[in-house]
Amino acid sequence: MNKRAFVATRKGLFELSRAGDKKTGEWQITQASFLGDNVTLFMHDPRSGSLYAALDHGHFGVKLHRSLDEGKTWAECTTPKYPERPEGTPDEICEMSGKAIPWSLKLIWALAPGGADEPGVLWCGTVPGGLFRSVDHGATWELIRSLWDEPSRKNWFGGGLDYPGIHSICVHPENPSHITIGISCGGVWVTEDGGSSWKCRAKGMFATYMPPDRNDDGDIQDPHCVVQCLKSPATFWAQHHNGVFRSTDGCENWQEISAASPSTFGFAVAVHPKDPDTAWLVPAIKDEKRIPVDGQVVVSRTRDGGKTFEVLRNGLPQHHAYDITFRHALDIDETGSALMFGSTTGSLWYSDDQGDNWQTITSHLPPVHCVRFA
Repeated sequence: MNKRAFVATRKGLFELSRAGDKKTGEWQITQASFLGDNVTLFMHDPRSGSLYAALDHGHFGVKLHRSLDEGKTWAECTTPKYPERPEGTPDEICEMSGKAIPWSLKLIWALAPGGADEPGVLWCGTVPGGLFRSVDHGATWELIRSLWDEPSRKNWFGGGLDYPGIHSICVHPENPSHITIGISCGGVWVTEDGGSSWKCRAKGMFATYMPPDRNDDGDIQDPHCVVQCLKSPATFWAQHHNGVFRSTDGCENWQEISAASPSTFGFAVAVHPKDPDTAWLVPAIKDEKRIPVDGQVVVSRTRDGGKTFEVLRNGLPQHHAYDITFRHALDIDETGSALMFGSTTGSLWYSDDQGDNWQTITSHLPPVHCVRFA
């Protein structure tokens, strides 16, 4: 049973620990870091035990911190840095916002460790759409120019943010040179050679927010979150702006999953680490509303690859609850039994039986950006 988790919020990073067995043990906040600061992302590196926290200080910029002692102390790392824009290069204008896309870091939106045999390798996805790699635990970073210089990148645009951003990084569990990323709004991209070359793989996704003749363009799709089954790495699930999608052939083709209830809109998705047919969603009403359906917080679960879904609500608020769960705020542990998710209203819930029953850990945190077991 997992006994430790971290929750990154608008006003700090909180460590939770659990004592006792799964029937009697209760989660408690045992440590707080960066109180008052906007912690947008957290990552635990299972290879070394190191912890990473990304902070957004607004006017004062983005920072990245690392802990080598389980979060007791933190040291600032180097943040990814974009190169200078070549002189004479025309501005790239974001299609939706009409703003020029900058060559500067606006947000760290994804962090992922490299392969088990790559102890110092980290991957970092950012807004405005740059992917970076470190080979020395975050001491230095290199922009992956093959993706940044990809001609199709000029079609990417911001969805909820002003600029496009890389929010999902899936490193193949058996081949760390095979990496899949999700971009909002830029589709799903895959490299099989460690980032030297890339292919857009969003066939089957569709974008009803675009004119009909561009509905199925791969490089303007808006996946909100992309996850990979560790035991069956050819299987991916994506929560998309226009629904739920699944691929069983390494993202070559995506199939729409229309049976999800009470809606197919949301931001977060989790897949069982050993069973590619089992996945969880946190549904909501789309676009301007962005609230739970009927004011009820629920989790949708499928065990048959999306043919049918169960709506899980036992222990979750069912009256005038307006919690939204962001894309990084749902996590599943390595056993596939325990789940935890947080919300924009500072609530945090836990299940040790795959979502059949939920416990409220707290309802008093700042808005939750990211939840991760460690």
